[in-house]
Amino acid sequence: MPISERLAQLGSGVFARNDRRKSAYSLRAAAADSGLEPLLDLSLGSTDLLPPPEAIAAMQRVLDAPSSAAYCLHHATLPFREAAAAWAQRRFGVAVDPQREVLLLVGSQEGTAHLPLAVLNPGDAALLLDPYYPSHLGGLQLASARPQLLRLDAASGWRPDFERVSTAEWEALKLMVLGFPHNPTATTGEQAWVDAAMHKALRHDVVLAHDNPYVDLALDGEAPALLRQPGWRSHGIEFFSLSKSWCLGGFRLAFAIGAEWLITALRQLKGVVDFNQSLALQAGAIAALEQAPHWPAQLGRTYRQRRDHMAAALEAVGWPVRRPSMALYLWLALPPQWQSQSGEDQGEGSEAFCAALLQATGVALTPGNGFGPGGEGWARLALVHPTEQLQQGAARIGTWLAAGAPR
Repeated sequence: MPISERLAQLGSGVFARNDRRKSAYSLRAAAADSGLEPLLDLSLGSTDLLPPPEAIAAMQRVLDAPSSAAYCLHHATLPFREAAAAWAQRRFGVAVDPQREVLLLVGSQEGTAHLPLAVLNPGDAALLLDPYYPSHLGGLQLASARPQLLRLDAASGWRPDFERVSTAEWEALKLMVLGFPHNPTATTGEQAWVDAAMHKALRHDVVLAHDNPYVDLALDGEAPALLRQPGWRSHGIEFFSLSKSWCLGGFRLAFAIGAEWLITALRQLKGVVDFNQSLALQAGAIAALEQAPHWPAQLGRTYRQRRDHMAAALEAVGWPVRRPSMALYLWLALPPQWQSQSGEDQGEGSEAFCAALLQATGVALTPGNGFGPGGEGWARLALVHPTEQLQQGAARIGTWLAAGAPR
């Protein structure tokens, strides 16, 4: 039976393709006589670090209550929304209405993927950074919108140049999607970049969506935030997550803060897609926000150490590294011996490189082309294992590079 054209357009996705390759490798490595190294998965930003004990304890206290097993409608999420609003007041000095301007999400990815369905009509144009996070493009494809890519360049420090968009193009846009600190380039970014985007949004009547799950994980500089720009109350929505800053990724806890009409639209859409997380999970999220405000800074120290040690280890085996300003990832230009191959492969260089690296070393990275055309020639490495394991992975990579990094 045929699938929808919309689903066919989505494709398998970079993480699904990676998962198949990792699964196949693990099966081969498990054979007694394989001689293969065990899988070292550095492809997914799923941390090995633990969440705050206060959050887990709060979940456990509420888990046995009958209400935790029941469906949770929007009105029952008010305590969480109040905690999120209070966090925004402490974090950014911004007063937020928990009744009208906050919405609980099943992870920020769910929010960014659903927003286009709530605000766009088929054929509407939306501006997207390139490289982008996959759900940003996926949400536009699900809404049958028309993506317009704004290329980010390493030479400019991955700064978005909004002047490259013509006045006519701005007038046609209905939505733009940003995210700083930026995944996959691991660039913190600057408040001026978000301010400039908000200026354009107000001038041309464009919705500005800012995906900000790494706001508390800047290693260098201060992370920007849309909430620092007053224009968000009419044209903006910002997505925050407890997955990265509080290590609660598997619990799928996030929230949006935005203009009342955007929150209302997204809430209406979610009403036909899902209910909300268990009250026990929400209790854990509230505890994380209120009782463990120090957790992100603690993580930052660990990620800084991992970044510096892994960068030094890769450089020692001949792979130049640009040290990122954001925690969790290294965004790596392909090794010199693969640079020309990347260009010749017309968009398949990073995919072929990561596949060859996995087969030869058991180290899994994410190919940059899974984040858009602007990611070709790059690979993303997630710092999600202890430093010793990361350095062991670098040693495996070094042996392969020394052999010429064959296909």
